[in-house]
Order: sequence, then structure tokens, then C-alpha cells
Amino acid sequence: MPWPVLLMARALEGGGSERQLREIAKSLDRSRFQPHAGCFRPEGAGRHELEAAGVPVVHFPVYSFVSPSAVSGAFQLMRYVRRHKIRLIHTFDYPTTVFAVPAGRFLTSAAVLSSQRSHRDLIPPGYRRLVRMTDNLVDGIVVNCDFVRRHLEQQKRVPAARIQLCYNGIDLETFRAGEAPRPPELAPDSFVIGVVCALRPEKGLSTLLEAFARVRRLRAGMKLAIVGDGPMLEPLQAKARALGIREDCVFARATFEVTEWLRAMDIFVLPSLSEALSNALMEAMACGCPVVASNVGGNPELVRNGETGLLFKPGDVERLAVALQVLVENQSLRERLADAGAKFVQERFSIRASAERMGEIYEQLLRSRGVTQPRP
Repeated sequence: MPWPVLLMARALEGGGSERQLREIAKSLDRSRFQPHAGCFRPEGAGRHELEAAGVPVVHFPVYSFVSPSAVSGAFQLMRYVRRHKIRLIHTFDYPTTVFAVPAGRFLTSAAVLSSQRSHRDLIPPGYRRLVRMTDNLVDGIVVNCDFVRRHLEQQKRVPAARIQLCYNGIDLETFRAGEAPRPPELAPDSFVIGVVCALRPEKGLSTLLEAFARVRRLRAGMKLAIVGDGPMLEPLQAKARALGIREDCVFARATFEVTEWLRAMDIFVLPSLSEALSNALMEAMACGCPVVASNVGGNPELVRNGETGLLFKPGDVERLAVALQVLVENQSLRERLADAGAKFVQERFSIRASAERMGEIYEQLLRSRGVTQPRP
């Protein structure tokens, strides 16, 4: 019989961590693992997606870590683990790490894994200290790129043996080059520079706006498409007006029709000031977009400068503008980078490869603890 494992995130839909949880849960080898999914917020399509794939979803109604719901949730977790004979608990984000790691360690006999999927400085300060404390309670920490591995080992003094690398994976059946209906917000003949991401300060999108202002006259009908939601939406719109480019910018809300936008983009730009391994960047490459990315975090693990895309120094408007000009004026270079980028992602970053690697981590940890697979 397979090992029952519990994968946890605050919610089951939203950003990259939630998406990776869903994909891993659906793609784990069912002959070796029986995945369950736990969350604080069960609303939305993510729950139905998992349940349709045969993954049970459990709701832990924890609303605050300084309220009685945290204590009752911890004991609910204990009972669930015991009732379903869960052998391993794996948290995918910092809220569930703070909740489930101590509860799993002190109230159950399950192995406990946490995740670090971004630079620790992006975690709110109150949580950051608590997450650091969990480093000493877990059996391992799963990171999604070598940059985060080095960050934990060199700056946070996490023992190297406790860190496990599992690259993100994407659905290559969905994210691939091909024809798609053009979003109605874009004119049929427009040349589109764009990005799809959460609109947060660390994404560095003001750099993109300023660089676009410098190159928008290179071609008639050039547009900048910024697709996503977040706290920077209004400041970015205000900056676009101040730069005099608002009429050339398309701001679109976050959508499930990501591939339509990516296939409509002639150049994809990720100007992050901090980044781990970007799902958005991988998806753009898989869809055949030539990409430009800041040389930060895990971006260079995807974008090999001049080979699978172009890199620039984070926050450097002039360097980004130069990279955009080179690509706008050179169609053959755009095509070469797009083809190489798509091949690179297809060969290395499938969700199947990610699920297989995660399965190796789970099995290695369970066997090291002497946990054998349950008998029928």
C-alpha cells in the first residue's frame, strides 16, 4: 500500500506555491504515495481540482495564531494524522509552516518537511522569526532552486544535509507554443511587451515601465501588457500616467487564461528585484516567448544570457531598455531565444520531473526513519 502524505498550504489556489502543491499532489506516484491536501481556506476551484483527481482535502479553520482556533486546529491536525495514518507532513508556505511544523513534530509521529520558495526577507518580520525556529524542528526543507539553497545554507546557517532541492515543474500540455485567441484588450497588429505576475513591490515593475517609455517609439502600435493583481496596481497605473505612456499600457486582472496572454506577447519581461524560481518565467519560455529577466535569485538558472534569453542588472532601466531595443529590432534573435528557451524548459522542468523528484525526497526521508510502506 502507498504511504499517506499530507501536503499543506494556506489556500489551494492563488500563487506559485499553491499551484505547485496542486500539481505535486495530482502527479505523485499513487503506487507509492496517497496524497492528502490541507489548508486554512478551502474556497475556490483549487479544492474541486484536487478532489476530482482523487486527493482528499481537509480544512483546518485556523484564523489567527494567537486565537483558540490555532490550538483547536493543532489537535484537529493530530487527529487527522492518526486517523489516516499520515506518515509525512509537508508545508508549502510560511503560514502552514508556522502552524503545522510544531504541531506535527510534538503531537504526531509523522515526518515533517517545510518549504522555502523565496528569499526569507520577503516573509513578514513576525513570521520570519517563527519560520527560523522551525528550521530546528523539521526533518528537511525543500527549496525550489539552487539560489534559495545557498541562501539558507550560507546566510541562515541551515545544515546542508537538511536542504533538499526540487525544481518547480509546469504543465507542458497547457504551457506550450501554439495559436490561441488574442485577448480582446490587444489590437490584432500590436507588438506586445508584457509580463504576467503578482503586482508586488519586489517584482520591480516600475523598471519595466521606465524602460518601455524609452523604446515604445521603435515600432508603431507597441503595447505594454501587465497582467496580474496586487497592491502595486494603482501605483503602477499612476506611474504610467506620469511617464506619458498610459495609453500604450494594458493592465489586465489576474486570469486563468494565462496562455492566451503569453502567446500574444512578442517579448516577456520579468524585472524582479527578488526572485526564487519563477513559474511565470518558465511558463512564458514554454509558450515560446523570448524572455528578458533580471539577473537575480533563480532567474539565471532558467535564463542563460544570450542562449535561452537575456539578463540585465535588477533595477537598471538603461540596460533593460537596451535589451528590449535589441530584441524589438531583431526578429531572428527573438526566434532563436524563444526556441532555445522552450526546449530548455521542456527538457528540465516538467511537472512529472518535479513530482518524481519530490517522491524521491519523501521516500528517502521515510526510509531513513525506518518507515516501511503499509501492508494491504
